[in-house]
Amino acid sequence: MRLDADVALACRLADAAGAAIRPRFRTALDSMRKNDASPVTIADREAEEAMRMVLSAERPDDGIIGEEYGVERPSAHRQWVLDPIDGTAGFLAGRPIFGTLIALLVDGWPVVGIIDQPIAGERWVGAAGKETTMNGAPVRTRRCESLAAATLATTGPHYFDDHDGEHFLALAAQTDHRRMVMGGDCYNYAMLATGQLDIVAEAGLKLHDWAALVPVVEGAGGIMTDWNADPLHAGSDGHVIAVGDAARLEDVAEALACRH
Repeated sequence: MRLDADVALACRLADAAGAAIRPRFRTALDSMRKNDASPVTIADREAEEAMRMVLSAERPDDGIIGEEYGVERPSAHRQWVLDPIDGTAGFLAGRPIFGTLIALLVDGWPVVGIIDQPIAGERWVGAAGKETTMNGAPVRTRRCESLAAATLATTGPHYFDDHDGEHFLALAAQTDHRRMVMGGDCYNYAMLATGQLDIVAEAGLKLHDWAALVPVVEGAGGIMTDWNADPLHAGSDGHVIAVGDAARLEDVAEALACRH
């Protein structure tokens, strides 16, 4: 099946990225600032270059959307979306909770996703219609009886503007906020898929930040949408929620719509 071949290729891309990243981890690296002020290192760039080389050899007609080197063949209906190091700040701090994100979009919809943590040797693989696995073993999200019992995670409050931050805090106030997790980038979504977290909410994400996460979360029994509870696609605006128990999606969306 074509999807199986796509998953196998995505795993080879993760292997290539990991081989570029591991020798750079916890070494003295200079970082630069991109236009959006986020940090980037030589490890980010080498990892994306390695993945692009594989795609150029194996899928020369597919499009590529990469965080570091932009877009190739934007009109292709199959697009590989690459984020070589999601969580570069954590990588620079020597924290092994960053990840390589690899997604395949078909006509703008995510059908394959990988979250790869190359230092810990953890890899989550999701694909449309298939169970999500971590290192080959199926994983599942957990049930959550109410928002009051939910553990919420987000990368950090500084990523919200005042308006979005107000709405996030309205959600946080209804959850078990004493257990709320800050930091983690893509690793939070992997933990949600593995049944360790209940909700992740973020704003201002770019396509390469979230595309790979959708198949992983949904193949584990969760759901990912925008803040209006609409499905995520290439045109979504970057307001993202992941919910481990789909029965809580409406509660989460309603809480985010609240004002103080």
